[in-house]
Amino acid sequence: MPAALAPVLDLVIVLVFSATGRRNHGETGALEGVLTTAWPFLVGACVGWAIVLVARRSLLAGKALTGGVVVWLSTIVVGMLLRQLSDQGTAISFVIVSLVFNGFFMLGWRALVAFLERRRAHA
Repeated sequence: MPAALAPVLDLVIVLVFSATGRRNHGETGALEGVLTTAWPFLVGACVGWAIVLVARRSLLAGKALTGGVVVWLSTIVVGMLLRQLSDQGTAISFVIVSLVFNGFFMLGWRALVAFLERRRAHA
């Protein structure tokens, strides 16, 4: 998998998380509503990627599981801070769901790619 695709996958995960949450709560507003929900987390993911890139100087570092942890936690921490500052909800149940969903998918795709790359290297 090209390293440049890694940040895109993380941003797509945030958008899917936001769209799924809005749908599950019966909220409407299509793209505008999804972006209203997603923007704090998108900023958080970008901050996480900036941290990884400055610390490691490589897109490959963000593709690794450790880089993924930085991006994941930044997505949630920065996202929740921005939600709080913009008068959006930060209920503990929402924080937990955000951590679990984004963690599962952001770390999950990295674990899957690492597994497939190791398997291909040994084939």
